[in-house]
Amino acid sequence: MKAQKSSDDVTRISPFADFFKQETSGSILILIASVLGLLAANSIFSDLYFRFLSTEISIKLSGFEFSLDIQHVINDGLMTIFFFLVGLEIKRELTSGHLASFKKAIVPFLAAIGGMIVPAFIFLLITDFESSKGWAIPIATDIALAVAVLGYFGAKQSGFLRPFLLGLAVIDDIGAILIIAFLFSKGFALNWFIFSLVMLTLVLTSKYFGIKGTFIYIVFGIGLWLGLYNSGIHPTLAGVILGLIAPVTPFINKEFIDLEELKNISSAENVKKAKDIARNSVSVVEWLEYVIHPWSAFLVVPIFAFANTGVVINASALQNIFESKIAWGIMVGLVLGKPLGVLFFTYATKYSKIGQIPDQIKWTQILGVGNAAGIGFTVAIFIAKLAFEDRALQDLAILSVLIASVVSALIAVIVLKLGPKNGVKATS
Repeated sequence: MKAQKSSDDVTRISPFADFFKQETSGSILILIASVLGLLAANSIFSDLYFRFLSTEISIKLSGFEFSLDIQHVINDGLMTIFFFLVGLEIKRELTSGHLASFKKAIVPFLAAIGGMIVPAFIFLLITDFESSKGWAIPIATDIALAVAVLGYFGAKQSGFLRPFLLGLAVIDDIGAILIIAFLFSKGFALNWFIFSLVMLTLVLTSKYFGIKGTFIYIVFGIGLWLGLYNSGIHPTLAGVILGLIAPVTPFINKEFIDLEELKNISSAENVKKAKDIARNSVSVVEWLEYVIHPWSAFLVVPIFAFANTGVVINASALQNIFESKIAWGIMVGLVLGKPLGVLFFTYATKYSKIGQIPDQIKWTQILGVGNAAGIGFTVAIFIAKLAFEDRALQDLAILSVLIASVVSALIAVIVLKLGPKNGVKATS
């Protein structure tokens, strides 16, 4: 996380500043990995690329056999780390962040609701309400790429737009998690579900008794993942669950705080030292974000992008894009539905006086944030892989997400660059 120096030159952790710094930097790797995935799928290495992703990995332990291909190891296994971070971010935002109170949460919350309802409705309208699961694809927002666009091109002087976008994206993540849980779980095995509950109980019991050993939580977490996977519930939800139940109690950085020293100092010095501890400590949730975030931003998500953006682009694929209602539903949903939903619901929130928007913020800036939210990418691609079992439909949906994300990013750049100079204030 971003290191800051206090007056006595003590290193501190700044979770919010670090979040934006790492998401912005990680977006570059995501773009590179995506391009490499596209190149691999459309080059002489195409067969090698797809053969590698379909390679089976088997684990045998005392009669228990577990087998997954590399594609699913990445999507169902590695992405659990990403969703663990999502769970941590949601927990932090709800307890001490921009969603910790009604006044803070209501504006991004309703904007996110609009940013999910309108794209989903547009998708269903374009597809004649025939696709039962594809509507979930255009509701997603990629935090890393959206934050990068806002950070590079939009209104860095505003203290409102960044937390507004983060809050919106977090609510989007909650919506996506609920959709994955209830829409894309397959079958149900009661015995494995009970096993999952046992693993979760062991995690909660360990937390209750203050056990801090990381290894024990990793073991129980893997058990929870296996239980959910075999019960028919999507296993990445194990990461979300563990993130949400992570404690918000203080995590003190003992590198610069000698707790034994407190026993031997005067009362006045003790008060000063206590203030230093409070200032230079973070919650366990924030510390876990500090540890996990680099792995997610710089390794997990780029690997996911490389493995899932490898779609074959040829004349037939492009023709299918223009002829497919599903493709148009995804693209129009992300490019138009997202910003319109965010803008209209934010306007309604302001007009009804439910929420407050700073006077200096202009509607074009809100529209620009909505355009940035139309960059679906990571979660949209993840849902696309779940929504369609047919490989051709998966590739069509992924290509649609890629096109829509690029268009949304370009529009966001234009709107954010021009908006602050010529836009109308949100108070008007």
